[in-house]
Amino acid sequence: MLDRRSTTRFGLIRHAQTVWNLDKKIQGQNDSPLTTAGQARSRSWGVQLAGLAFDRILTSDLGRAIATANLINRSLKLPMKETSQLRELDWGLWTGRRIRDIQNEIPHELRCLEQAGWQFCPPGGESRRTAWLRSRKALEEASKKWPGETILTVTHNGVIKCLLYGLADRKYLPQEPTMIEPCHLHWLVNGERGLAIEQVNALKL
Repeated sequence: MLDRRSTTRFGLIRHAQTVWNLDKKIQGQNDSPLTTAGQARSRSWGVQLAGLAFDRILTSDLGRAIATANLINRSLKLPMKETSQLRELDWGLWTGRRIRDIQNEIPHELRCLEQAGWQFCPPGGESRRTAWLRSRKALEEASKKWPGETILTVTHNGVIKCLLYGLADRKYLPQEPTMIEPCHLHWLVNGERGLAIEQVNALKL
């Protein structure tokens, strides 16, 4: 049984839709603004999440995550903290490009890179393992700072995958079955046994 007094819960969500999402461009640690639909979705998430008794918001310090968190917080009205440790994977030289263009240019090289699993690293960027380690550290540090709290965590698709795949002991290979449904909240907990998955795809947003 979880000791709620010392166990910190994290509700993970991805930021709302951006202009580059619509254009199928890789954003990485660069930014593009939320679309009008993304802004509206963020506000509706705030209304939906208001009943879950969050104590605070922890967000990536990239603009699209902060914008999403701010719009959600119009309903929640909670203290909010930004951290660079929850930034999206750094895609290096591929930032701003479309995956389909990279697939057309270097199909064999890309397939080989995808089979590297946790060692996948775009040229000039960072590996998935690096993103997993820094994002896990962010939640562990937050647990020490705010023990027993329930924290809404606004981050990025790559970070959410790294956290969930790492905790599920996945190899992060393309042939593995799908684990994460889009536009869902996922629960993690950090207590005496460390960081763990409580529920994946817990709430459709």
